[in-house]
Amino acid sequence: MSHFDVATVAVQAALDAGARYADARVMHRRTESMNARNGEIEDLTQQEDAGIGVRALVGSGWGFYAVPDLSTAGARLAGQTAARIAAASTQVPGPPLDLVRSPATTASWASACEVDPLGVPLGEKGELLTTATRLMVEHGADLAEGLYQAWDTRKWFVSSEGHRIDQHIRECGGGISATVVGEHETQRRSYPSYRGQYGTRGWELVRELDLTAHAARIAEEARALLTAPVCPAGETTLILGGEQMCLQIHESVGHAIELDRILGWEAAFAGTSWLDLSKLGSLRYGSELMNITIDPTIPGALGSFGFDDEGTPAQARDAVRDGRWVGVLAGRDSAAVAGLDYGGSVRSDGWARLPMVRMTNVGLEPGPHTLEEIIAATDDGILMDFNRSWSIDDRRLNFQFGCEIGYEVKNGKLGRMLRNPTYTGIGPRFWQSMDMLSNETVAWGTPNCGKGQPGQIGHTGHPAAPARFQNVRVGVKA
Repeated sequence: MSHFDVATVAVQAALDAGARYADARVMHRRTESMNARNGEIEDLTQQEDAGIGVRALVGSGWGFYAVPDLSTAGARLAGQTAARIAAASTQVPGPPLDLVRSPATTASWASACEVDPLGVPLGEKGELLTTATRLMVEHGADLAEGLYQAWDTRKWFVSSEGHRIDQHIRECGGGISATVVGEHETQRRSYPSYRGQYGTRGWELVRELDLTAHAARIAEEARALLTAPVCPAGETTLILGGEQMCLQIHESVGHAIELDRILGWEAAFAGTSWLDLSKLGSLRYGSELMNITIDPTIPGALGSFGFDDEGTPAQARDAVRDGRWVGVLAGRDSAAVAGLDYGGSVRSDGWARLPMVRMTNVGLEPGPHTLEEIIAATDDGILMDFNRSWSIDDRRLNFQFGCEIGYEVKNGKLGRMLRNPTYTGIGPRFWQSMDMLSNETVAWGTPNCGKGQPGQIGHTGHPAAPARFQNVRVGVKA
């Protein structure tokens, strides 16, 4: 039987057992990762698994069941069990549950990939990481680390509404970091970010990063940070680099606009949300420069796909337009409860996990300036970039971030390097203070977004550019 046939058996078994709707995903995933430390390969992991996950809806109760058995009997058992769990779930009181429309589709989609990341010889990958980490040690790093990760995922989706979709998504990326140990503290610099850079692309992405070309620089910057002055405390003009803007968007916008958090369905890992659905379309989220989009169609970005795990085709929409909150990340059921007419943001991290609302590519549209112009227009402020730490409350409102490196900005020019730079703020007040925005956008990939119980790891993308904010409290120590 084909994987489509297996999924079809599961869906029919769920319907025969009483489900009014059912869908099934057969998934096959291969993963590979390698770590190096101080010029030596430390770890190589290669994994492969496959299975089927089935959702069934009975009344207003969901059921989910998954098995690694892709036989006819296994698929039938999964469908029947999902329907029985759904029937049991109907005993829990709750509002009526429907699904917003997702047109029945027969389609096939694959992400662009020039060089298969799992086809590149391990020797070439190992040589890249050992060379980069050895260079960092030679230039002053006490601990030099490098890694890459690659995922090759195939999905076959069938629903009782007529969906029949297969997808092949290849993702990879990597990065390096240098840590130095001083008398009283350690400092760390990373490239291209603390977690690396990732996308729905092939190994060409890692080659373009050119990790070895940046190894010496970040090791020397980490050592220079040990003797740099500490970031001063107070309110000032803050310029954030694009990498830090990625996490600012992820934590203070992306999680806040997840509809399951807004509805109170989800609170694990990142809490609920401060947003009130009655204010969708009218709430002032930020300055008029703030335009946030939800766009899983961006070529090569880590949150891109052809169809989500409910069969809804990828499409771009606004989350914030001219500073006003206008859209959410939604699934077919949460959107119906909220009275909205779209889903498209539901995914799971494997065949054995229930799909849930996840960020796709949540990004900030670029502005008219370059970073150089923003610095030139600033008389007194601080530039911070490259995330080091983050903390945000369980309504995604009050936050505090630390960055790897900062610089004074005086009279339109960069001044001294600053160590341990931090800043804090309240989401809407902070975004409303944004008064300059760069046109230098990078679609950063976040491969480690946690959510749910049991926990799931999501892959998200965040187009981001440097931006300037006024009257921000910096130098926060607790």
